[in-house]
Amino acid sequence: MSDTTISTRVGLRRYTTCGELRREHVGRTVTLKGWVHRRRDHGGLIFLDLRDRYGITQVVANPAHSPDAHATAERVRAEYVLAVTGQVVARPEGTVNPALPTGEIEVIADSIEILNPSKTPPFPIAEETDVDESLRLEYRYLDLRRARLQRNLLLRHRVVRFVRQYLEERDFVEIETPMLIKSTPEGARDYVVPSRIFPGHFYALPQSPQQLKQLLMVAGFDRYYQIARCMRDEDLRADRQPEFTQIDLEMSFVDVEDVIELVEGLYTELFERFATKPLKEKPFPRLTYSEAMLRYGSDKPDLRFGLEIQDVSDVFTATEFGVFKNALAAGGVIRGFAVPGFADATRSQLDHLTETARTFGAKGLVWLALQQEEGRLAARSPVAKFLSERELVSLAERFQAGPGDLLLLVADAEPVTANVLGRLRNQVARERKLIDESIHAFCWVVDPPLFEWNEEEHRWEAMHHPFTSPRDEDIPLLDSDPGRVRAKAYDLVADGYELGTGSIRIHRRDVQNKIFAIMGYDDAEIERRFGHLLRAFEYGAPPHGGMAPGLDRTVMILAGESSLREVIAFPKNQRAQDLMLGAPSPIDERQLRELHLRIVYPEEQESTEE
Repeated sequence: MSDTTISTRVGLRRYTTCGELRREHVGRTVTLKGWVHRRRDHGGLIFLDLRDRYGITQVVANPAHSPDAHATAERVRAEYVLAVTGQVVARPEGTVNPALPTGEIEVIADSIEILNPSKTPPFPIAEETDVDESLRLEYRYLDLRRARLQRNLLLRHRVVRFVRQYLEERDFVEIETPMLIKSTPEGARDYVVPSRIFPGHFYALPQSPQQLKQLLMVAGFDRYYQIARCMRDEDLRADRQPEFTQIDLEMSFVDVEDVIELVEGLYTELFERFATKPLKEKPFPRLTYSEAMLRYGSDKPDLRFGLEIQDVSDVFTATEFGVFKNALAAGGVIRGFAVPGFADATRSQLDHLTETARTFGAKGLVWLALQQEEGRLAARSPVAKFLSERELVSLAERFQAGPGDLLLLVADAEPVTANVLGRLRNQVARERKLIDESIHAFCWVVDPPLFEWNEEEHRWEAMHHPFTSPRDEDIPLLDSDPGRVRAKAYDLVADGYELGTGSIRIHRRDVQNKIFAIMGYDDAEIERRFGHLLRAFEYGAPPHGGMAPGLDRTVMILAGESSLREVIAFPKNQRAQDLMLGAPSPIDERQLRELHLRIVYPEEQESTEE
């Protein structure tokens, strides 16, 4: 490298990045390579903002200094790829750009070489304008040139580097696990891969490395981690993708406290280093699953605002109001929350809330706008005449509410009430702008049920996955009342998002067999699906547990984004399509024959059934 050029990077680069020049480099001759961010022709001087992932440097093409460079600059347009050689000079007084780290200097071009021209992009690269997402995904390689996405992916890179360092300093070993595995129940549909060598047989892409990391514990690698790629064929939303990445970790000879301590330490340091907002509370508060569902109607509560839910069933044990009376008689509950200062809600706003509650699954919504009348508490509500003064006063005391506040109540079965009020709580907070966006609020949700009842199939299912250990004191309930068994499991929640779920695993074959049996698997099915894991448990499996926080969601929250697609380089759309590559796509008949497959189209299926 010539002593007249500079680079702060180590390696084979023979040029200067567009983000490193400062006033102390004035007088140096440098070579810059990058994309034209903007071009401005001032009727003589031509200014080019040259961009790479490190930053932007202003280049000046002056016909009096270099006619050839100026002639080339006249042909240049946005997104052309250039190599520019020239001298670093201080910007004239009054032209310094404090918004740019390179804003005190510019490069006077001696030569400009067009390395590659560019067609006019389908959307602006230099400005953060709104662009249809389908167009952005189709031209993702152009979208990734934009400053926001580059910041997000560079943030992701730094987060991964930090996570690796944190875990390796604590004796974790990074081990890769295979992408072609056996299909076993993990809670979602598998993506499957047909085998050419074994006709009619299939691999599955891993929904997680769950069983593999447990087998690594049996193998004696007592602290494992992996930045693990996972695939699930499930319905998508803004915070879910068919391909996602976990910070997957597992530890031997640990209990719940050990895993929580490790992961909380990781996320505390991670957010204190990379977040632009402080943590609301340290250490992270802990809620039992039942407490979270009662107070927030969700197992991933957003603690950046109040609106806590209260159970007020006891207030109405002697009520004459038919809706409440019938709900309690049917074994249901009456719950609700207060919205401070919203008693002046219009009828259209209240009708909107009622309709929203119905779309969430409620039969209706009772609202009470508290007010003062003749020195006593009263309420504006269609049901006010059915409530006694004692009931109204008791409600106000329970919710710590008064005149000017709005009460929202739902009476139904407990699961319905929790779901409706939890979702309504979040919506009201968004619409009323009650969420404190200046902080990050973490919590742990612990001791969830081990099982949930599948009404459609009339059987018990694992709430997390079937390898989760029951709490020791609840093991006797496995035979008598599985629905009351609590799991040694824990969820990490941030700002209303579930960042990750973990648990202490089952490490004994007899207990694991019992769990499978409760879920309805017979011995032959257990052996076929899980024999490999159960046999391993017979060779000295240590007690173990772990967790798998989502890397994508972690970076999404750190970056202040609301969609995973903004922190993944090449995401799918909401229909799991890759619009850039055109996937999924048909494959030709030769490939199908090699895989011993034949596509049966819907019309053929109907014909066969007839």
